[in-house]
Amino acid sequence: MKCKDINIRDPYILIYKDTYFMYGTRGETAFKGEAYGFDVYKSKDLINWTGPIEVFHRPENFFSEKSYWAPEVYCINGKFYMFATFENKKKGLGTACLIADSPEGPFALWSKGYLTPHKHRCLDGTLFFDRESKPYMIYCHEWKQIHDGKICVVPLSDDLKRRVGKPRVLFSASSAKPFVKRFLFRNYITDGPFLIRTDDDKLHMLWSTLAKSGYVEAMAHSDNNDISGNWTVDPELLYDHDGGHGMIFKDLKGVYQMVLHYPNTFEQEHPVFIPLKYSNGRFRFM
Repeated sequence: MKCKDINIRDPYILIYKDTYFMYGTRGETAFKGEAYGFDVYKSKDLINWTGPIEVFHRPENFFSEKSYWAPEVYCINGKFYMFATFENKKKGLGTACLIADSPEGPFALWSKGYLTPHKHRCLDGTLFFDRESKPYMIYCHEWKQIHDGKICVVPLSDDLKRRVGKPRVLFSASSAKPFVKRFLFRNYITDGPFLIRTDDDKLHMLWSTLAKSGYVEAMAHSDNNDISGNWTVDPELLYDHDGGHGMIFKDLKGVYQMVLHYPNTFEQEHPVFIPLKYSNGRFRFM
């Protein structure tokens, strides 16, 4: 199948043994009804895909029955760790960690509940290791709770089972001038943070928000090129065509690729791959 035939949001690529594994939010249960799990699609060329293969199915008495969002999978020491967002029956929203022996699952709950702060509505957790190999999770504090969405970071235990420190705000959505647009009068949205360290040792963050052109991809940069730095939003959008919640990776040919979902319309979303060039600290379309 081709990308246009795959209805997912929030696409994420893991490269493992010369194969691309693509995870994402199931389009049909993203915003309505009960959610039951996550799938993976496989490809050798980013064009032709096989799947879906179910990698996580909701077990009996699982704490969440809706809003299964934004799975990201990392291979660490031969194990596969999935960071994904879940909403529970008490209206909590947060990111938890799951584990499997294979990129095709089956994944089972690994963390001790949410890795995000329990009293905060949080989503879209992504994993990052600093120069000393200490793990952190970067995530969004949801605009529905605080109106001005935040991108935050929290340190994690080495086994990725729990958070081990207090969260820190990296920046607010309202700081994304001149392009950010209010949503429903007084709200500003943060979605889908993803960090990438480029070959020049600079640290960049891809993230999504709303602008006049719809759902967009923006960039932010750390002043010390690590998670501990002060972050500023790039005033120039990377992508402004009503698509977002993506990530950037180097493909098997060494070319930077951005994958995102487009359009940002319920049940019409599909993954789109855009090759990028990088120079002078900035990504641009090729």
